[in-house]
Parts: sequence; C-alpha cells; structure tokens
Amino acid sequence: MKTDIVVIIPAHNEEQSIGKVINDIPKDLVSEVVVVNNNSSDKTPLIAQSHGATVLDETQTGYGYACLKGIDYVRNKDEHPYIIVFLDGDYSDYPEQIGDIVKPIIEDEMDMVIGSRKLGLTQEGALLPQQVFGNWLATTLINLLYGVRFTDLGPFRAIRFERLIELHMTDKTYGWTAEMQIKAAKKKYKCTEVPVNYRRRIGVSKITGTLRGSIKAGYKILWTIFKYL
Repeated sequence: MKTDIVVIIPAHNEEQSIGKVINDIPKDLVSEVVVVNNNSSDKTPLIAQSHGATVLDETQTGYGYACLKGIDYVRNKDEHPYIIVFLDGDYSDYPEQIGDIVKPIIEDEMDMVIGSRKLGLTQEGALLPQQVFGNWLATTLINLLYGVRFTDLGPFRAIRFERLIELHMTDKTYGWTAEMQIKAAKKKYKCTEVPVNYRRRIGVSKITGTLRGSIKAGYKILWTIFKYL
C-alpha cells in the first residue's frame, strides 16, 4: 500500500515537534507526507521540508483551512491515493500507529477510521479537563442525534480518498473533525474506531491552551453538530 497512502499534517508554529512527527511516520506505508504550513512565524516549513515533507502554505489561520489546502493539493495530483491520513504536528499523537489506523480500511473495507484517545492510553495531563468534557459532550450529541457511536473527535484519522471528496468538507476552523464524522454518518459510511495513544504535546495548544480558544472551539463544534440536522 506504499503508493496509496498520503498523510496531511496541518501545522502552525510547530518547529520543535514537526521533525519528530515526520521521522516517526512509517515510510514503508506512506508514499507522501504533506505538511500544510498554516501561517507559521517560526521555522516549521523549513524543518518540515528538511525532513522530506511536501510543504504547502496556507495563510488563512484555521485547522480546516489547512486541511482543505492539503486536500486540494492531493486532488490535483495526476494519481490519487487510496487513503488520506490526518495527523497533528505537535507530537501528541504517535505517528507509528498509522498502520493501526489504516488497517480496518485495507483489511475490512471500512470507509473511515477514527483514532480514539479514549480507547487508548493517554499520558497524564495530555488531555485537559475541558477537552475531556468537550469530547464527551460532542460524541454523546452525535450519538443521540445521528445514530452513530463515536468516543472521540480526535484529529488522528484515516479515510478513503474518494469518500473524503464525497463529503464536500467546508469547515475552516474548529468544527472540521465533527463535520467529517457527522457527514460520514449521514452518508452511511462504514466507520470504526481504533485505540490510539496520546501524550502531552510539545509547546502550548493554540486552542485548548487558552480560555478564549477553548470557548471558541466548543461553540463551533456544538454549532456544527446542530447545523446538519
């Protein structure tokens, strides 16, 4: 499957961690690593490039903006991959678990796989209380309103490229992961979760690291959940 898997990593000021993330990605599985430099003011793009990644620039700050930039790049390639993996650039996820993330798609013909931090081992302090509560609330609402069971909105995930394009993703900021899971549920995609481990990120989160960021993210996720009813 080497030529069939592309990893997209949105990255905003991750110069301390992006090299570690790229180094830990299984090269025997992944054909290309795409780092979307999301308006960084540090050396994130230079370090990513020096570690072999394809670097794109997205000047509009926002997680969704960066993901959409990566998708557009892949869509415009002559040959499309079978699977897209999304991974954060802060080294909180374990890139070496990509094999676990893509396995249900390759072996069981799943459409999308969410890496669940709740089902895996989480280092103490890696998930802040507002993240734990927010994940619980969001996944509970999605389960009740859309009839699918998820335990996490974690960013570490894999999806078949053709299915991803069919979702017509639009969110530009904090509602990206919820939008993907809700739209997949509405389209009756075959989805599953696998346990993934999680550690304290390198640096301070741009979202949950501040009260303002946490409130904005929480509001946008809830708005997204009710938007597609």
